[in-house]
Amino acid sequence: MGEGMKQYLDLVRHVLAHGEKKEDRTGTGTISVFGYQMRFDLREGFPVVTTKKILFDAVVWELLWFLRGSTNVHDDLAQHTPIWNAWAKENGELGPIYGYQWRKWERFVWDEKLKNYRKEHVDQIVQAIDMIKNKPDSRRIIVSAWNVSDIEKMALPPCHSFFQFYVVNGRLDCQLYQRSADIALGVPFNISSYALLLSMVAKECALKPGFFVHTLGDAHIYVNHIEGLQIQLERAPKALPSLELADKKVLDFKFEDIKLVGYQHDPFIKFPIAV
Repeated sequence: MGEGMKQYLDLVRHVLAHGEKKEDRTGTGTISVFGYQMRFDLREGFPVVTTKKILFDAVVWELLWFLRGSTNVHDDLAQHTPIWNAWAKENGELGPIYGYQWRKWERFVWDEKLKNYRKEHVDQIVQAIDMIKNKPDSRRIIVSAWNVSDIEKMALPPCHSFFQFYVVNGRLDCQLYQRSADIALGVPFNISSYALLLSMVAKECALKPGFFVHTLGDAHIYVNHIEGLQIQLERAPKALPSLELADKKVLDFKFEDIKLVGYQHDPFIKFPIAV
């Protein structure tokens, strides 16, 4: 029961046992390991942490906000999940973060008629889905949020930096590289978010969602999160829920098209956010 999320608890145990003290940008302090990988098989159930309540509604709203290409917390989708408010400017703007890079990556191309360069935008999500459908054996089905030229303009540089799709035997897998991984708060959210994205893309491409591979760079626990995580480790993981999706294209999904069925969980644990 719940074996699929045991990997997350094993990550927590590993960092508590082997993490080294490391200072961080926020001044909070962490214990950290560098390099860790988890592998979730979506055919065994939808990967969502059960040893505390995950706000799955917020996962859905944020992902739909990213997929819209929005970067402002005043967007109607973002207002359902105030996660980003702490980093936003007074006008709500966050700079060219995830949604912008996913949907509007800037490039300059030579215009022979104008004899000059003009700016274009690359929609990486549309491009990736097209490749899955038409070039499924490609090893280049990658979406990147780590745009070096835009990092200084972003309110927060992307933690989940890029992801790659892999098609084999009628199955769609996805691997995410996350450069910075807040194990108590961010990682459970990220697992469910990318598992949801994988499922949505698989649905459009008539494939079965398979493995979500989560590769972590700096995997850290903030020192003021240790107590809450120790409480989680005393809880037994429960059976995984299932995901129900409408038969729609990824960019047409709305909140009501996504349902998590049979989610059993222990009580919510409040962890302070390090800004």
